[in-house]
Amino acid sequence: MLDTYRNLMDTGYIWEDNNAEEPDQISTQHGRYENIHTEEESSQHIKCGKTFEHHSYLRIQDRIHTGEKNFGYTHCGKNFANHSYLQPHERRHTGVKPYKCNQCDKVFAQQSYLRVHERTHSGEKPYECTQCGKGFAMHSYLQIHKRTHTGEKPYKCNQCGKAFTQQSNLRVHEQLHTGEKPYKCNQCGKAYAQHSTLQYHKRTHSGEKPYECTQCGKSFAKHSYLQLHKTTHTGEKPYKCNQCDKFYIQQCSLRVHQRTHSGEKPYECNQCGKTFTYGHNLQTHERTHTGVKPYKCKQCDKAFTQQSNLRVHERLHTGEKPYKCNHCGKAYAHHSNLQYHKRTHSGEKPYECHQCGKTFTQQSSLRVHERIHTGEKPYECNQCDKAFARNDSFQQHKRTHTGKKPYKYN
Repeated sequence: MLDTYRNLMDTGYIWEDNNAEEPDQISTQHGRYENIHTEEESSQHIKCGKTFEHHSYLRIQDRIHTGEKNFGYTHCGKNFANHSYLQPHERRHTGVKPYKCNQCDKVFAQQSYLRVHERTHSGEKPYECTQCGKGFAMHSYLQIHKRTHTGEKPYKCNQCGKAFTQQSNLRVHEQLHTGEKPYKCNQCGKAYAQHSTLQYHKRTHSGEKPYECTQCGKSFAKHSYLQLHKTTHTGEKPYKCNQCDKFYIQQCSLRVHQRTHSGEKPYECNQCGKTFTYGHNLQTHERTHTGVKPYKCKQCDKAFTQQSNLRVHERLHTGEKPYKCNHCGKAYAHHSNLQYHKRTHSGEKPYECHQCGKTFTQQSSLRVHERIHTGEKPYECNQCDKAFARNDSFQQHKRTHTGKKPYKYN
């Protein structure tokens, strides 16, 4: 507890109690405190045995035991055990931010927040991990980091049992169950589960890119994109998979990769129950239920469920083919098409059927093949109820009803 109060003093908390008696009065009137005379006079709380350098700290500790909260705010009725807690709370209502950064003019409601912010300018990281030596600007960041060593995940979802290292991550996860998206864009009405995601989205309207690389001057809309970009200069990939020794630039990329080993699919569709490895795949899938196609081509008005599909489509208009084969020079509009083409040179067929051992160059070809074993026919005709395993066979069948003959003999 002594360390706690020292830390709070270091970060700018001022312990005030206008009603505090003199030290002798505290000791004689309440009978709860006992002086310990050492080189530096301190006081001991009789109930819990904790010692403090000042009697004012003893009074604060006493209120923890009694539950006493003498300092109330008239506007909202909230009460506090210490006057120093009341002052920052009042600023939530008034909006007053008296502490200003001398370097960037940013203002803060508490001096402790200003001190932490100043470390972004100074680069100071006073909190160091004893296991790996990594430094942090805030003590709370160190506590979270320690859990990467211990594996501790103290915050658990009551609905699905998934656990998290941070309470903020749990809150965001819970919104997957509730569907809540409290943060709404004033310009286009799009809503988000996280405030940080909304802030990033707003930059798509403003074009703002506040994060700049000091080495090459390139700017980014998100800090995480800048951190990722920096590794192109350093070549660093600090996150290693324990199962296949693959390395990653970001820890989140490693976590996603590990799902390929575990088979975990944590993102579930509320409408049909289908699960996904990636959150963005769930979002794209949900549009098959809603019919929403938010990405529209400016040249032909064709709309798409994914931005990546729009980018590929736009190359039909521009003729751009940025992905070139090093072997034969053939170019492609889509990276996946280049990867598939490369296998015609290497002979690689990485996708294998678990039932018969047949291998394929493309995962989509494997999926179509697996329907031979499962009997699945997902393409059903609305006119005659005939079903097909392949989409191309389905399209050909539809022409028997329409009479359309798209292929002309010259």
